[in-house]
Amino acid sequence: MSANIYIVDDDESVCRALKTLLMTYDFEVKTFNSAQGFFDNVAHDAPGCLLLDIHMPGTDGWEVQRKILASGSTRPVIFISAEKKDNASVRALQVGAVGFLQKPVNGQTLVDMINGASKN
Repeated sequence: MSANIYIVDDDESVCRALKTLLMTYDFEVKTFNSAQGFFDNVAHDAPGCLLLDIHMPGTDGWEVQRKILASGSTRPVIFISAEKKDNASVRALQVGAVGFLQKPVNGQTLVDMINGASKN
């Protein structure tokens, strides 16, 4: 059985590229262009790993992570961002994410991080 991966990023090209990459590793991938789309379609207790952009219109990644934790979900979250500030990766771990990757994302690093998160 394949692991579920949810991608939330307002950039459709990023969603497409990550989905294509992850499907080659036999992951089941669902993409959402907004936090609201994700929350409307994925139950808080649905298994899977979330790849989450930080900067999005409306609800940003930090707020999404806060809502996920408040819901009691234990879904692992990996932040992906073009954010250049040094503290973004530190903040991601401080708010409970299992990882942070800078865009453009290295495919093997991402897959390794997802596989590591799913073992915890």
